[in-house]
Amino acid sequence: MREAMEAFKKRMKKIKEDIFIIAEAYKHPETPFYIKLLAIVVVAYAFSPIDLIPDFIPILGYLDDIILVPLGIAILLKLVPDHIIQDSRKKVAASGKVKQKNWIAGTIIILIWLLFLYWMVDYLI
Repeated sequence: MREAMEAFKKRMKKIKEDIFIIAEAYKHPETPFYIKLLAIVVVAYAFSPIDLIPDFIPILGYLDDIILVPLGIAILLKLVPDHIIQDSRKKVAASGKVKQKNWIAGTIIILIWLLFLYWMVDYLI
């Protein structure tokens, strides 16, 4: 069980790193336009608090996160030219962004959810 948890944590760190690599590849001037569009969709979906299937639905709610985000990342890593991926990996490693915690973004997402819950309660009552 412990080994499975460690493997899961390692995979999640890799996915987080890949998201930052894709975001950096998006900024590269040689990245084709259609790849930039797909990168916007994948990165926005990965960081968005809104899912195709809401997380409160048992099992199905997490399947879109477990399947769609890694699938989008894998497709993008195949589509982006190798030299752009290598440049992006170097920039992400040098920046240390993967290891940073983004408290501002987390706070904003929590506030959005609280406003949404407030609106729902106010609407229903």
